[in-house]
Amino acid sequence: MDDTPDEPLAVYIHWPYCVRICPYCDFNVYKQKTDAGLTPSILSDLQGWRDWSGPREVSSIHFGGGTPSLMSAEDISKTISQVKTLWGLSEVCEIAIEANPHDADEGKWRAYREAGINRLSLGVQSFHDPALKLLGRDHDAAQARKALKLAVDIFPSVSLDIIFGWAGQSETLLNADLDIALSSGAQHISTYQLTIEDGTAFAKAEARGDIKAVDSDKSADFYEGVRERLMAEGFEHYEVSNFAKLGHRSKHNLAYWKGRDYVGVGPGAHGRLTVEGTRYATVAEMRPQDYQGKVSVSGLGLAEKEALSQTAWAEEYLLMGLRIEEGISLKRFEEIAGVASRKKIMQELIQNGLLRRDCDKLKATSEGRLLLDYVIENLLIW
Repeated sequence: MDDTPDEPLAVYIHWPYCVRICPYCDFNVYKQKTDAGLTPSILSDLQGWRDWSGPREVSSIHFGGGTPSLMSAEDISKTISQVKTLWGLSEVCEIAIEANPHDADEGKWRAYREAGINRLSLGVQSFHDPALKLLGRDHDAAQARKALKLAVDIFPSVSLDIIFGWAGQSETLLNADLDIALSSGAQHISTYQLTIEDGTAFAKAEARGDIKAVDSDKSADFYEGVRERLMAEGFEHYEVSNFAKLGHRSKHNLAYWKGRDYVGVGPGAHGRLTVEGTRYATVAEMRPQDYQGKVSVSGLGLAEKEALSQTAWAEEYLLMGLRIEEGISLKRFEEIAGVASRKKIMQELIQNGLLRRDCDKLKATSEGRLLLDYVIENLLIW
C-alpha cells in the first residue's frame, strides 16, 4: 500500500461535557463540570499527533461531543490556531461545531464565527414539545426555532438534526417537523432513526415495558417519507442519514465515509492514521482525568493504538463507503484487501436491486441502503 501524505487530513475534537445527558445517548459524555485543564491537554495532544502524522493539510475541523458549544470562544480559537500552526488549513477548510438550542447565545456564537467556525450543527431533534420531553431534551420547541434562526443568521452553513421513530409519532407530526426545518434556511438536514442502545436509560425503560420507539416497519416507512420529501425540496441524499443543498455536504463526515485519515483528540475520541502503508485505529482515554494524565506523560492521549489487518481495513472501507451515494472504488477496495472482490456475490446483489456498479464504483441502491447490514454481511464473506 502507498502512503497518503498528500491526502487531506480531518481533525476531530471531542468535548465530553453536557449539561444534561440524553436518555438515548451512548456516547462518551459526562455531566458538565469545571474544565480543569482539558483544553491545554487537547492542544498538547494535537502536537503529539502532528509529530506522528508528519506534514499534512487539514480539510476539516469538527468540534463534537458531548456539547462542545459549552467551550469558550477563546478555547475554540486556541484550538483552531493550534491546528493551523501544526498542519495548515486548506483554503476551503470546513470548521464545524455541534450545539444545542438551549445553549444558543448570540454573543458567544458570533465570537465562534470570529474565531473561524463556519458551520454549525444544531441538535434540534424535534419541534414538537411532547417529543422533546420524551427524548429528555433540555430545550422546548420555541427555543429550537429561535436557535435555528440565530444560527442561520450567523453561520454560512447550518445543519440540523431531527430524530424520527419515537413512540407516538405520526406521519403528520413528522411532516410538521420537516416543514419547519425546510422553511428555516438550513442547508443540511441529518435525520436519525431513534434506536435503543444497550446500557442507556431508554433501554432500561423498554425492558420495563415502557416503549420509547416505534416498530421497525413504521420507522422504515418514516425514513422513506423523509427521503422523498427532502429530495423533492432539492436536497441531495448523499448519505444514509444525511441530506444537503448543493455545496453543503459535511466535508468532515465525508472523510470518515471515504476512509480518509483523521486525528481524534479529546476523551474517548477515535482516530485513523495511515503511516508507511499501515492504517492505525486509535481510541483516546475515556475519562477526562485519565486522558489529561496520559497526554502529560506520553504526549498523546491514546488508550488504544491498533494496526489494522488488511481484512479489517477493507471491511471498514466497505462499511463506511457504501453509506454514501458515490459508493466505493473497487480498485481501492481490492488494494486494501489484497484479494479480488467477490464478483459472484456482488452480481447477485446487483441483480436483486441492492447494488449497482458504475465502472470502478460500487454503490448501494435506495433499496440497498434500507438493507445495508444485509448487503455488507454478504459482501464480507471472504
